Amino acid sequence: MFTADDFDYNLPASSIAQAAIEPRDASRLLDAGTLTDVPFSELPRLLRAGDALVVNRTRVRHARLRAARVDTGGAVEVLLVRRLDPSRWEAMLRPSRRLRSGVVLGVGPLTISLATDPRDGVATVRIDPVEHADDVIEAIGEMPLPPYFNGSLDDDERYQTMFATALGSAAAPTAALHFTPSLVERLEQAGVMIVPVELEVGLDTFRPMSDGPIEHHQMHTEHAEVVPAAADALNQVREAGGRWVAVGTTVVRTLESATGPDGVVEEFSGQTDLFIRPGHRFNAVDALITNFHAPRTTLLVMIAAMIGDRWRTVYAHALSHDFRFLSFGDAMFIEGVRP
Repeated sequence: MFTADDFDYNLPASSIAQAAIEPRDASRLLDAGTLTDVPFSELPRLLRAGDALVVNRTRVRHARLRAARVDTGGAVEVLLVRRLDPSRWEAMLRPSRRLRSGVVLGVGPLTISLATDPRDGVATVRIDPVEHADDVIEAIGEMPLPPYFNGSLDDDERYQTMFATALGSAAAPTAALHFTPSLVERLEQAGVMIVPVELEVGLDTFRPMSDGPIEHHQMHTEHAEVVPAAADALNQVREAGGRWVAVGTTVVRTLESATGPDGVVEEFSGQTDLFIRPGHRFNAVDALITNFHAPRTTLLVMIAAMIGDRWRTVYAHALSHDFRFLSFGDAMFIEGVRP
């Protein structure tokens, strides 16, 4: 039985990227199989004609709201993590210690009412008025940059991927931040197909695992979608002998949720709480491009499910060779995932 301690390692603050490299594909890419370091712009060398590069098309909303209690005026930060219905959201609240169901917050023209008591800083809230709330949130909210990122961005678009078209996430699918239009053009010229899917990144991106067995960790649900055209394209790639190369852990969760044991992906639109951990049989993903993840996270557990305890060797190599970690850091390439 694995515990959270099995996925711990020492991540120095100096290894956490605090700047966004330009151009985006000037970052580094570590081949986890050979421990070879290549510029990300040379990704076409690691892919093959006939492969499908699967990307998450989700777009980050301005989900951080700086609100105030209507009764006391006390400041409360509200991070909208997941929409539950047209008016209700799952939200992270800070500080949350004195908040209870029924407390009302105000931000701009919006009223935010707590529908539940916060638990571990997370509560269900209702936002009124519902009409035009999304437009107001985008206008007055802030980009929810990762808490470990102490730098600044000249433009919020630097935290959006070039594939981002579907508004809905509380964080970026950061593996795709490395791509540029010129790199994608070269990939397509080399016979690699770009296939978009969608997963709205939510709460587990922000939460480390608690102490104890990892099976006790509660994965929160996230909305995922594979449209019929994407499913058809991916199945044709597989039938022709090509690989499905996931760009990021969110794509892995989406494809593994939508693909059966026969390796055929179906149209999918719904919630997934899939927790990929050692012992998982991969039905969908053949290879993965992903950033280097924080200790004690479900993302790192997924990497261990793919390459076993070798993840420690790969991460130790990356740290000793000055790779940049987390959202604005460098990336790694894992192949041979699916048996």
